[in-house]
This record gives sequence, C-alpha cells and structure tokens, in this order.
Amino acid sequence: MVGYCGLDCEQCGAFTATRNNDDALRAKVAEEWARQYNAPIKPEHINCTGCLSAGVKTYYCEQLCETRKCAMKKSVSTCAECSDYPCSVLDQILRMAPEAKATLDSLRKR
Repeated sequence: MVGYCGLDCEQCGAFTATRNNDDALRAKVAEEWARQYNAPIKPEHINCTGCLSAGVKTYYCEQLCETRKCAMKKSVSTCAECSDYPCSVLDQILRMAPEAKATLDSLRKR
C-alpha cells in the first residue's frame, strides 16, 4: 500500500499498530513521534488505515498533509501520476524519505 507521496504505509508504525490493534506499538510510535516532532502526540492519536483508504488517519495525514490534499484535489492515485511531479509540495517528504522518490519514480515508468 503506497501513499500519495510514495511512502509505503506498510512500513508506518501507525498503520501497523492500527492493522494489528497493537496498543504497545501505538504507545511506542506516539513517544517517538512526540519527541521527533516536538508535539503532544498520544497513543490514542496513533490510528491510520492508510493514506488512500476511506478509514481513520493520523491527525497530520488527515488534516495537515499538503501532499495528500493536493493529490486528492488533482484526483491522482499517487504523485507519480501528476504532471507537476516532482514539485515543491512534495519536496520536504522526498528529502526526508528518498525511498518515497524511488517508489514514485518506478511508478512513473509503468
């Protein structure tokens, strides 16, 4: 399961914790993300069924992710389908996660 930005949802702790209903993993991910992002993230915030799903998402993904908002507005299944790829909206994610760029690049070649 690949998100709009090319990140693999299967590699995300929030996705895994939700899929497995794993409260210990939720607590671990919340602690890591709270420290990493200097934000008040609690275990109950760690629920996500994937970027492209109709189900629950983390607050960031649901409300704040500009990449997700843009992709939904443009009705693309990933940023690889966008005529503006790569773009400034996606830049930050691609800098932090080069594997996402590799995924999107491989999807563009199909």
